[in-house]
Amino acid sequence: MAAKTKIRKLKKNVDQLTDELLVQKFMKGCEESFAEIILRYETKVHNLSMRLTRNQEDAEEVLQDVFITVYRKIASFEGKAKFSSWLYRITVNAAFMKLRKKKQDRTVSIEDMLPTIENQTSNKEYGFGSQSDSLTMNNQIREALENAIGRLPDEYRAVFVLRDVDGLSNKEVGDILNLSIPAVKSRLHRSRIMLRRKLKKFYEDFAVEETKNAQSNASFRAAA
Repeated sequence: MAAKTKIRKLKKNVDQLTDELLVQKFMKGCEESFAEIILRYETKVHNLSMRLTRNQEDAEEVLQDVFITVYRKIASFEGKAKFSSWLYRITVNAAFMKLRKKKQDRTVSIEDMLPTIENQTSNKEYGFGSQSDSLTMNNQIREALENAIGRLPDEYRAVFVLRDVDGLSNKEVGDILNLSIPAVKSRLHRSRIMLRRKLKKFYEDFAVEETKNAQSNASFRAAA
């Protein structure tokens, strides 16, 4: 009974520690502190890995690689930035290392690269009438976005995902990627421009295709 009480007390004490104090305790040999670090960040690291790799198996491997790296290299954390920023930097590096390794063997398939961005695009803006047209447009917008983001250079994609998808501040993104705030803003701006250009062409091609289909359907109905 006394042992269980001691364990509960120890866990409660660990729960209340800041990340930095957890790191200090872990460096002194407290394994419970490392377990608490994993508990706090496992889901966040996995989610970020999924957004960057878009593959469940790859994300699981990145997750393992990240915490193995943290375990082995915790002494390299200098505390100049937040622990979370240091951890996310390791995650970004591990994720892109995984992607680069896969690209050596085959083209990386990027699926569902940005599942939340479709909510930022309103079908009403494009004037498509029927529900089936809207659904078709939605699916094609999603596919176009996935392809466009997947073709962004790694350094731009990392900034875009961290800033526009995860909603981190410019400073947080800068700490993670070891960039100045102006550099973050510049890369984010460039990534948005690249995406807009690709999507502009997509919308133009889609409109042309819709016009052809409409003309074809009209001719068919007239002939009938």
